[in-house]
Formats: sequence, C-alpha cells, structure tokens
Amino acid sequence: MKVIAHPDKLNKALKGLKHRGANIGFVPTMGALHLGHLSLIKQAVRDNKIVVVSIFVNPAQFGPKEDLHKYPRPLKRDLALCKAAGVDLVFCPQQKSMYLPGFATYVEVNGMSNLLCGAARPGHFRAVATVVAKLLNIVRPDLLYLGQKDAQQAMIIKKMVRDLNFPVKVKVVPTVRQIDGLALSSRNAYLTSAEKIKALVLVKALLLAKSLIVHGQRDAGRIIRRMKELINKKQQVKIDYVAIVDLAELKPVKKINQPCLIALAVYIGKTRLIDNGIVNYV
Repeated sequence: MKVIAHPDKLNKALKGLKHRGANIGFVPTMGALHLGHLSLIKQAVRDNKIVVVSIFVNPAQFGPKEDLHKYPRPLKRDLALCKAAGVDLVFCPQQKSMYLPGFATYVEVNGMSNLLCGAARPGHFRAVATVVAKLLNIVRPDLLYLGQKDAQQAMIIKKMVRDLNFPVKVKVVPTVRQIDGLALSSRNAYLTSAEKIKALVLVKALLLAKSLIVHGQRDAGRIIRRMKELINKKQQVKIDYVAIVDLAELKPVKKINQPCLIALAVYIGKTRLIDNGIVNYV
C-alpha cells in the first residue's frame, strides 16, 4: 500500500494504472475509520482492481463553533486498517495542497443543500461538494463509494455528479450499526457511556416511525410528533430536526404515499448525531 500526500503525485500514479486498464474504486473519508468506512472499502475491494481511500479533514465544511480542532485524527491506526482491508493507495493531502493561496472556486448544489442538515450548518454542503469534486478530479475513479448514514450528503453528491457529467458511478452502501442499533459514526467517540445509551433514542425513533407506517399511519406530521415525543423524554437530549422527505429533492411530504426518507439530527449532550431510514411505501 502506498501513501501519497500531493495531488499531482497521486494523479500521476493513477494515470499509469488506468493506462493498463485497471478500474479504480474510490472511498473519500475524513479518517477516524470505523466499521462503516470499512464496509465501503471492502465493497470497493470486491468491485475494483485498484482501491483509493482519501483521508482529509476538510476544514471548509466545519462551522466556526464546530469540532474541527478536536475531530479525531488517528492516522497510524487508519493506515493500518486500510492496509489490512486491501487498499492500494491512500491519499493524505495537506490543507495547503488542497486549497492553494487565493482559492476562490466552489461547487454548490442548490436546493437540497439548504435543507435538513444544511439548514443548521450554512455552507457545509457547498464545502462537501467542492472537496468531493476536487477529489474526483484528482483520482478520476470509475466507482465512488458513499454511506447511506449520510443520506443527504450522498444525494447531493449524486446530483453533482449527474449535473456536472463526472464520469463516475456512485454506489451508496447501507448504514452499519452496532448490535444495539446505534449507527456507527466517528463522532460516537465523543460520547460518554451514559450518552451512548441515550443515543439509542435515534434508532428507536426511526423504528417507531416505521412501525406506525406498517400499521397504516400515513400522516407524516403525526409520525414526526410521535418521534419527537419519544426523543424529548430523554434528558440532555435536544432535537435539531426530525423530518420525512421525498427521495428526489428532500422536500417535506405530508402524506406517505411514495418512497421517502425519515431523517433526524439530535444533540446528545454536546455531540450532534444523525440517522435515517428509507421507507418503501406499500
């Protein structure tokens, strides 16, 4: 496994491989790898001759009061996990090589970038779309792997890829959960033992919503109210949003008569966690 820090060196290395006909799978990450990331990597290894993983904590997608400086960066552990999983190349750029002096070009997917997580984190998805566009230009993969846990991010990137004609196929891999149901996240490391138990309210709220739908409830507003009631029973838990939206534009739905996304963001203490589930209307 090779570790490369400069975009030009990575691009040069991959050109030679592409000329020999190797298809390339790409998994973009911010490091602090867990089993969710590894599920993406393992799928990429199964599908491709060459697998590239990027590890870059993108400063542009953190707000001024967010956790950029304390975000976990266990690079040695991450590299060991990548090697064990069969990764061929790891791209670990420095900020100065990704954002050159005078950098002033951004990619923004209008509409859905300002909803859900985007409403609470202005500019976040513009930064995500920009860095992923840059990474796609550097790596030029055949397949891009994203996680369903970050459903809004995956939808935004898929739309960017389609709108800007990036020659890459996007694969969204299912969310990986702990045995107790908690969705794996790098930010779970911030939680105390007591907070990890409280965090289970996210998946419990999703299961409640799905149960209500299975038993015939189609009013999205009533389902959301029931979810909020469940979450608000927990102390030191604060709702950012609970929403039921369509799968095309992330617009709120009133009646569940089509496949939709149930999404929520909740603060457990000071840690903001997200989760979601797709309901296929029957």
